[in-house]
Amino acid sequence: MTGKAPARVALLWRGDQEARARASAQAGRLAPVFAALADEGVCAEPAVYCEEASAEVRQQLLGMDGVLVWVDPISEGRDRGDLDLLLRDVAARGVWVSAHPDVILKMGVKEVLYRTRDLGWGTDTDLYATPQDLRARFPARLGAGPRVLKQNRGNGGQGVWKVELPGGVAPSDDAIVEVLHARRGSQIEHLSLAALIDRCDAYFTGEGRLIDQPFQDRLPEGMIRCYLVQDRVVGFGRQLIKALLPPEAGEPGPRIMSGADYPPFQALRAKVEGEWVPAMIRRLQIDPVDLPAVWDADFLYGPKTQSGEDSHVLCEINVSAVLPIPDQAPAEIARCVARRLARA
Repeated sequence: MTGKAPARVALLWRGDQEARARASAQAGRLAPVFAALADEGVCAEPAVYCEEASAEVRQQLLGMDGVLVWVDPISEGRDRGDLDLLLRDVAARGVWVSAHPDVILKMGVKEVLYRTRDLGWGTDTDLYATPQDLRARFPARLGAGPRVLKQNRGNGGQGVWKVELPGGVAPSDDAIVEVLHARRGSQIEHLSLAALIDRCDAYFTGEGRLIDQPFQDRLPEGMIRCYLVQDRVVGFGRQLIKALLPPEAGEPGPRIMSGADYPPFQALRAKVEGEWVPAMIRRLQIDPVDLPAVWDADFLYGPKTQSGEDSHVLCEINVSAVLPIPDQAPAEIARCVARRLARA
């Protein structure tokens, strides 16, 4: 008798033709994932993607049982449009894709903040589907306090703006507002509200839209990144961040990783696993088996409760390219992959 052939999976990330030619499972940030997959008896190989090698990558993926994808929504002026078409094609032909582009469009975009705003991790969140909608409704909301505008799909702070009116100023078109882009190195700008809204027109291209949340006053206390493999927390990353804080706030601090059992975050873990993720699955109509093999939910500290406990506000879900990851994550990802491919 001959044994069943081991499952084959590709790990895909963006590069160029040269990077594709020299890609190795032993080098790079995904090396621990390759090693963990080998420990689970899964044969994994690199699949570096660039548009110029699209046909070659497609043929490679069609020879696989599955593919794990690490590609940002926007990178060096290129988006994922062509790649997502390729991934949908190979998925339709029987290759398991994680995360599938359709799942990303449900949970890995800023619109999820609006669609799940009442699930316990949300806040006073609004959505603008057109530039006209933004012009009509955003000024009044800005009059209640500083807001954060976020383009629907982006990364690295691109298209995320803190907007604030000076005290006592009415939110008219001519009002001068203070704005700060979340991209590293950005400086505070002062421009008319009308000019800012005009600048945002670009975010409505195609199916684009803008999400609007209140600025969280406890932002200087940092962000908690909750890492998950499907519906289970596998670790945390705590970091003091600089995005949307004035330049004098200094440089961001290191991300301090910890395992899922780290005591200070057990209340957050219980909420995420026991309430918020199950509610998100129902709200977005995602089959639990289609949850990504790795993703993260970023939380800011919200107002303290009457008893002095921390609350947490979801500010982003990352699905497209989750790196770095805690030390405990590769083994959990590999077990998830082995289970999923065995089921298939």
